[in-house]
Amino acid sequence: MGAEQSTQNTRLAGMTGFTIVWLGQLVSVLATNMTGFAMTIWVYEKTGSATALGLMHVFFITPFLLISPIAGVMVDRHNRKVMMMLSDLAAGLATLALLALQAWGRLEIWHVYVAMIFEGLGNAFQWPAYSAAITTMIPKEQYGRANGMMSLIEAGPGVISPLLAGALLPIIGFTGILTADVVTFVLAILVLLVVHVPQPIRTVEGQAVQGNVWKEAIYGFKYIFARPSLLGLQLVFLCGNLFSGVAGTLYAPEVLSRTANNSLVFGTVQTAGAIGAVVGGIVMSAWGGFKRRVHGVLLGWIWSGLLGVALFGLGRGLAIWIPASILGALVISLINGSNQAIWQAKVAPDIQGRVFSARRLIAWITNPISPIIAGTLADYVFEPAMKEPIAPLAILSSVFGTGPGAGMGLLISLCGLGAALVGALGYLIPAIRNAEDLLPDHDRLAEAAPAEAG
Repeated sequence: MGAEQSTQNTRLAGMTGFTIVWLGQLVSVLATNMTGFAMTIWVYEKTGSATALGLMHVFFITPFLLISPIAGVMVDRHNRKVMMMLSDLAAGLATLALLALQAWGRLEIWHVYVAMIFEGLGNAFQWPAYSAAITTMIPKEQYGRANGMMSLIEAGPGVISPLLAGALLPIIGFTGILTADVVTFVLAILVLLVVHVPQPIRTVEGQAVQGNVWKEAIYGFKYIFARPSLLGLQLVFLCGNLFSGVAGTLYAPEVLSRTANNSLVFGTVQTAGAIGAVVGGIVMSAWGGFKRRVHGVLLGWIWSGLLGVALFGLGRGLAIWIPASILGALVISLINGSNQAIWQAKVAPDIQGRVFSARRLIAWITNPISPIIAGTLADYVFEPAMKEPIAPLAILSSVFGTGPGAGMGLLISLCGLGAALVGALGYLIPAIRNAEDLLPDHDRLAEAAPAEAG
């Protein structure tokens, strides 16, 4: 016992340890985003097909969603630091394989798709492992701040990576970008070796659900459905993600169609959104969010829907698109960080892997169908209707205009109103509005009784 304690004392722990892990992940994700940017260019140069680019996302998200419930069980059953390292290793090995094939001049499109499958599998383990690790590494008063920092990992590299990758590609090429990515994966794993990630205390609830893998995987869904407050929060995200997913699919074609395919304008809009997300993440990291977390979730959806998505649909140029992109992205960290803090406080750490994986599957279940809904409605309903609007729609032409992009702008604004309505309805449902009062914090749950000696 003394030797084990001594080993732990030599490792970084608490908020310091978490910050070190965060820095390692920030650098790794930056390099991974650069690889994604370079890979997008490589695939499009090889195929000239938008479908080929879309398939990259399909091959990533499909295994991710399918394996998520099992990944949650593995995270709860095994050492969380090891699971974090294995998730990084899986993605790193996939990138290493691409690097070797590219260096030998044998890289083909199907190799990229296979790599996407492995990266999707690795990411299915990564998010619940890191989310659950935060719960045991730092006190719950710091959850909002830590989740704000984690949101910066998603947003920050989005500002720098396209510019950095674009500048480095002519110098070091696709091979050099892949090499940098592999090096940062190794760095992220080495950082974890010097940090102490405590294992969760076993609770009575956690021991009661032990069984085979399938039983434990299903338990995550049962846990959520048995608690109306948690289910209600997740339905807010399911509906909100559906509206924002449809709108997000249309941002690029709406901007490009209104600007005669001006990629510089679209790039400017993307950068503005990324900057807004970074600023929001910094604010959330320093502030930590509302003391009552549910306000961050519901007010965030209302703000994002009205001042972000709906306003974006009204735009016909950068004068509207830039502020709408910034305002919409500004509250992403508040929404996600506040929701994450609620779940981290309410769900016992030793079952968070299963519950969090089920939770993400519920929230993301609409991701594969949002582009289909958006494309179908835009191409066959809204765009034709706004080319030469009939009497009931004629009044809308003064707001959204006519011709290419007008129908998509209208659909985007309607989605923004839908997302805002989701947040507003949350305040009308007591189970959601009072979730933090109705659900006890996990540190008030009974710990599992230690086994009797002998």
